[in-house]
Amino acid sequence: MIEIRIHGRGGQGAVIASKIIALSFFMEGYEVQSFPSFGVERRGAPICAYTRVDDKPITLRSEIYSPDHVIILDYNLIDAVNVWEGLKENGTVLINGQEDMIRNMKLRAPRIASVDASAIAIKHRLGSPTSPIINTAIVGAFARFTGLLKFESIEKSILQETPVKQKENVIAAREAYDNVVIYQ
Repeated sequence: MIEIRIHGRGGQGAVIASKIIALSFFMEGYEVQSFPSFGVERRGAPICAYTRVDDKPITLRSEIYSPDHVIILDYNLIDAVNVWEGLKENGTVLINGQEDMIRNMKLRAPRIASVDASAIAIKHRLGSPTSPIINTAIVGAFARFTGLLKFESIEKSILQETPVKQKENVIAAREAYDNVVIYQ
């Protein structure tokens, strides 16, 4: 079973990112689960979204405590929430942030990558400049970094899950896919 935990803030698109990842795996023939966990339900509050993937039916119904992959939509959450909690020994961490910022951070994961999904979202007018919606960009970077999903599945899932600016969302995902920086 593959378990993915997404850390973000309300309004960044963590829940939809989780759905897009799950739908992409489903399109590739896997069983999936996707669900959120909210604390205070308000824009900007820390949230988690989860995705489970397996080649057989998934009967587990709990939050993900030992993820294989962690996606961090807001690098400020690294100091606010224990995003590393339970990360498996060979786990990956994908961070939304500028390369120079990430290189200077003391990170605790075997494989780390980053993409400036916020800049990509702003460039393609996804959300607003002060509150970009980065879900499709981060999913594109996740596909490239992990090698678990074909971009074609991501594209089809984006077209199914995003009701507006579909073309811009696909372009943002492709740009992030092409520009993810892998450190380790």
